[in-house]
Amino acid sequence: MSKRPRQWMTPLLLLGFFASLLPAEEPTAQDLDRIYQTAAADYDAGRYAHAADELERVLPYATRSYEVHELLGMVYASLAENAKAEPELKLAVQLNPSSATTRINFGTILLHSGKASLAGEQFRKAQQLEPRDYDANHNLAEFLVGTGKVAEARPFLLTAQEARPDSYDNGYDLAMADFQLGQLEEARRTATAIAQKQNTGEVHNLLAEIDEKGGKFVDAANEYETAAHLDPSEDNLFDWGSEMLLHRTYEPAIAIFQEATAKYPKSPRLFIGYGLALYSRGKYDDAVQALLKAADLNPSDARAYVFLSKAYDSSPKQADEVIQAFRRFAELRPSDARAEYYLAICLWKGNRAEGSTHDLQAVESLLQKSIALDGAIPEPHVQLGDLYSGQHEYEKAIPEYARALALNPNLSDAHYRLGTDYVHVGKKDEAQQEFAIYQKLRAEHLAEVDRERAEVQQFVYSEKGNGAARQ
Repeated sequence: MSKRPRQWMTPLLLLGFFASLLPAEEPTAQDLDRIYQTAAADYDAGRYAHAADELERVLPYATRSYEVHELLGMVYASLAENAKAEPELKLAVQLNPSSATTRINFGTILLHSGKASLAGEQFRKAQQLEPRDYDANHNLAEFLVGTGKVAEARPFLLTAQEARPDSYDNGYDLAMADFQLGQLEEARRTATAIAQKQNTGEVHNLLAEIDEKGGKFVDAANEYETAAHLDPSEDNLFDWGSEMLLHRTYEPAIAIFQEATAKYPKSPRLFIGYGLALYSRGKYDDAVQALLKAADLNPSDARAYVFLSKAYDSSPKQADEVIQAFRRFAELRPSDARAEYYLAICLWKGNRAEGSTHDLQAVESLLQKSIALDGAIPEPHVQLGDLYSGQHEYEKAIPEYARALALNPNLSDAHYRLGTDYVHVGKKDEAQQEFAIYQKLRAEHLAEVDRERAEVQQFVYSEKGNGAARQ
């Protein structure tokens, strides 16, 4: 849910309070009241340093003034001096424990200071003091959502919405809560209502998420497009392009990501999305270029290399640049089994493209290192089996294929290659069994294209998860 800054309330200081505090020889109550009023005006105008100076002059003569302590606490908070703000607002709460607004202010400072439990206590007490108040309910709800208690937050969001039906902020938060709780019709109804009052890209993006989750993919695509036109932010363009990509409308996806990468040329995820769209459309050379750019922008992000290895497998023309990228990745992540694996297959592909075998020892060493780092990944075993099989070392290849299939029995190509090697060593019955499994898996469409689609979905949904809060 979006977290938006709330306005601090400025109290009025009673002139008579100062008069009761001051000895005759000290500044007059009128002087102190004038200084306080100047401080309040400076606070309202954003001149926080001036306001702090003025209030600090008043404070020695108003040590028990709730209004002075609260305003000084708010001034310090505005100056990002939370360590000073906290004791002032704590004392303000002690001096006036029945003020819901003061408790909200104190809770906000505690939250910013990392004291979530204490902040929650203040937000709850504020709501108990003012059970129908918009701010008390909205702030408590946002606190609960921030701590993952969406279901508990919902009743307070409803109460806040009843108190202020035209509130965009609370309406959006309520729609988001319903979406997260799976109450899609309620979420859609609330989001549609607030869009009629304030037509933003943010709310159309939420409507798209609701439609996507409800299986209304055409409606979702339209909402994503509307969101991107209203607000062509990186998030909205990524979501629109990803929707096209997920549902295999590749040409529109390419066009959207091309526009997005031109607008946000420092975004790795946009270049990954662009590369995936190009790869899915069979434009492998361009896909390699886009994914290389993504890897350059974020060299330690494994996802760029996952897809780069696939694109490079279909387009080995840019071997030098690709090998350099994979070497860098392996250096950045020396304990990452997949980094060693990607470098191995990249070197091997480059050698095969050049008709050379002089680096096969290096390839074998990298694959073995990958397995040593993480023996639960099937792909290095398959590639090591391929390497041994290509050298007619079938007795060494067969255990590697067998290990890969023990880890993932749905690797159709590994069944076929294992069957072929069984033929070479004279084990025809075992070979026939592997060929039969291979045919069955192919018929069930458990092939590479299905795994690649799952990887694309995982990338898209993980990125949407990272950006969904829109805080």
